Formats: sequence, C-alpha cells, structure tokens
Amino acid sequence: MILVTGGTGLVGAHLLYHLVKSGHNVRAIYRDLERTKKTERVFTYYAEDYLELFNRIEWVAGDILDITSLNLAFKDVTAVYHAAAFISFDPRDRKKLMKTNVEGTSNIVNLCVAHKIKKLCYTSSIAAIGPSLDSSKVTENNDWIEGNNTDYANSKYDAEMEVWRGTQEGVPAIIVNPGVILGPGYWKTGSGLFFHAVYKGQKYYLPKGTGFVGVNDVAKAMIDLMDSTIKNERYILVSQNISFKKITQIIAKGLKKPVPKKELSIAMLGILWRLDWVRSKITGKRRRLSKTTAEILRTKQLYDNSKIKEQLTTYNFEDLEQVILECCAIYLVENSWE
Repeated sequence: MILVTGGTGLVGAHLLYHLVKSGHNVRAIYRDLERTKKTERVFTYYAEDYLELFNRIEWVAGDILDITSLNLAFKDVTAVYHAAAFISFDPRDRKKLMKTNVEGTSNIVNLCVAHKIKKLCYTSSIAAIGPSLDSSKVTENNDWIEGNNTDYANSKYDAEMEVWRGTQEGVPAIIVNPGVILGPGYWKTGSGLFFHAVYKGQKYYLPKGTGFVGVNDVAKAMIDLMDSTIKNERYILVSQNISFKKITQIIAKGLKKPVPKKELSIAMLGILWRLDWVRSKITGKRRRLSKTTAEILRTKQLYDNSKIKEQLTTYNFEDLEQVILECCAIYLVENSWE
C-alpha cells in the first residue's frame, strides 16, 4: 500500500492519477472531504473512465499535524509520497509555515521510521536550494545560504533536513525540487494565477524569470524515482528556464487574450510591496507581495536539470509550451462562462 499526503493539491492530485493508472494500491489523506472533488476533477482531464480510476483511491481522514490520525493512515503502508504543504509568501504566516511544513514533515518521517517504511518521497521546491552567486546554473549541490530567503523557502529547507534525518534512521528517501509547477485545475492559487490574471486582462508581466515544469512531469519523475533503486538523493525538476514575459505570452496565445506588454520594473516592485503592506494593514487582507519576494524577483536564477536526465536515462520532460497550451484549453472550458 502506498500513502499519499497532499492528495487534494495540484501535485498530489496528479500524482494520485498516475499511481492508480499504473495499478498501484493507494491510500490518500484528506482534511476536508469536499476537497477530494477537486482531485476527481483532475482525473476527468485525462481519462474517460476517470470515476472508476478515482474510486480506486482509499481516502482516509487525517492531518499531518495529528499523530493519531496519521498513525492509523500508516497501517500496512510500505511507501510514502509526502506532497502536503502550506504555501504562503505573507510574512504573517511564518509560524504556520514552519508548523505545517517542518513539524508536519517531522511527523511523517517519525512514522516512516516507526513503521519501517521502505521508501519516502518528499516534494520540496527549488526555493530550498541555495542560489548561484555567479552566472552558472543552480545544481543540487549548491550550498544553502542563510539570509534573504522567504519564510516558505526556509520552511522547505528545514523540512528537507527532517527527511535527511530520516535517512540516517533507516528510511531511504528521495527529495524532488520542482520549479514553478504548471498544471490545470487550481486556477485561484499558485501558478494557476498566471492563467487567471491573463484571462482577466492583466497588462503587466513580472521581470526576469525562473525554472518551470509541468505537473505531470513532477508526478512521473516522483514515481520513476521511487520505483528505481535510487535512494537518498535530491533532484531538480525543471523542464525549462524561461522568462515570465515568455510565459505570459504563451498563456495569452492559448487563452486568445491580449499579450501583457508592460514589464514591472524593479522600482515599481519596490513601490508595490510597500503599497501592499499598507493595504494589508488597513484591510487585514493577506499580503500579495512581500519585500523579500520583491527582492528575489530582481535576479534570474537558471536551474540545471541534467542530474535526473542522466540517472533516469529514459526520462524526458514534456514540451513546456504544449503543457501551457493544454492548461489553457482546460481553463477555457472551465472558466469561459465568467
């Protein structure tokens, strides 16, 4: 039996689809039963027999911060995919980030040790990899640098430390570090906001760029790595380093919307994060742009994906433009009524 956490999120939902499609026996944790409908909707994108596939999942109520429910979920489990996480770039969420991402991962690792799990896969982020200080590409060997990191990045790095601790206590593990993950179905959060903003007529695009990857590439890489003999390694999952300008151009093409033509300058970002701070103070609403995030957008990091391609020789990333256009097609079906 395979256990999946985060099965109602973008990565987890796609991971569940590929696992059951491959014939694996899968159990998934949920906190809100209503959110499992989002996972079911993801299945409809890829299979006519989606309901038969979806019903193969054994859903159990659980929370990565609740040891009792987690312990029950681990019964007869031999492998674990830990994809549950809290994502926020609002400085006010620091404690929740650390509790969910670090303490939650620590709980998963402890139960993996206690239940003698054969292998653990943890979904981290390129945010948890140290930057390059010159023009070279970021690799899995880059040193982590304390300092100007988002609280989210710090929480993912600390969570990785829990996973490495688990390897020292007898649990083989794989860590994947995806770039910005593009995939359908979650349009109001994460990278889904790119599609939603362009559809609504956004005129600006972010400066610089970063590493992007399709969600199905992430799910397939996780499964391939878990099914292999590889253990105690981490892998950057980036199919292409690309500018935000190019990403918005492709999305605009796919959504048949005007291309955003104005770049947010560094000076403008400085103004915007200050205005966002004021807005948040007055309204109490969540921050959209923090000072740290704005500063990170000043530089462009390039990511090296050669390690996974060399060690999984049959693995190939999907064409990123095609991934984006397929997302656009699904977005139009689901949102054209707005």
